[in-house]
Amino acid sequence: MTGPEEPIITSYAQAPTKTITAEGVTFAYRELGPRGDIPVVFFVHLAATLDNWDPRIVDAIAANRHVITFDQRGVGASSGAVPDTLDAAADDAYTFITALGYEKIDIFSFSMGGFIAQDLVLKHPELVRRLVLTGTGPRGGRNIDKVVGMTYWDILRATVARSDPKEFLFFNRDRVGKRAGKAFIERLQERTTDRDEPISNAAFSTQLKAIQKFGRSQPSDLSVFTQPTLIANGDNDRMVPSILSADLHQRIKGSELIIYTNSGHGGIFQYWQRFAPVAAEFLAP
Repeated sequence: MTGPEEPIITSYAQAPTKTITAEGVTFAYRELGPRGDIPVVFFVHLAATLDNWDPRIVDAIAANRHVITFDQRGVGASSGAVPDTLDAAADDAYTFITALGYEKIDIFSFSMGGFIAQDLVLKHPELVRRLVLTGTGPRGGRNIDKVVGMTYWDILRATVARSDPKEFLFFNRDRVGKRAGKAFIERLQERTTDRDEPISNAAFSTQLKAIQKFGRSQPSDLSVFTQPTLIANGDNDRMVPSILSADLHQRIKGSELIIYTNSGHGGIFQYWQRFAPVAAEFLAP
């Protein structure tokens, strides 16, 4: 006789944090939505933890799909040390996914998460069925390595303004962008219990250096991608220049490209009301 099934969680703010240990690393993760054989695994951005996903996008996809978010090694509630290359971070992601028992996944990625997702697809093409790349670009993409200086500059600007750095890094500093940035930060605070630990300064520095290496590396051959791919960004991305989204679109045959006007790195969060249904439809079971 089997016990009662777990109730389906439909709100990211209510998804409990779980852990699984593999190859000496304890990974923290959350899951929600109806269970299925192929989950949508979310790959997060620089300095981000489980608490940095916009619940409006997660919940829209989780309405019909099993969603899994996770902390990379050495970040938030996951143990170990942050790897010094994104290639190694892709290996960690593979370790986590296979430890959960999955042989096929869909990926939703943003920014640095998109860098890692690309490396994972190149290493394990059979693992990934569908791919969403937002606010990101290809290995060796022009000016990706400049993210270090820009990030520290915007952190300083945000400190002076007593604001969250993401308001400066992700959004334009016009009236529309400022309003969108504050609304985004408010949404990230909707979870009030069981919140994650913020990234340490040392881990943050290691991630930045890994991104710099990624930007200065030889390009990967993305023409081998066969997965249906959705690419999205704002038209004024200062962190990962918007032109690199068009570059990805050219490199990945058959991919779809969406560019939102009057928005920056966080264009998908600024225009979540338009983007969330598109992403959910693209990732529909």
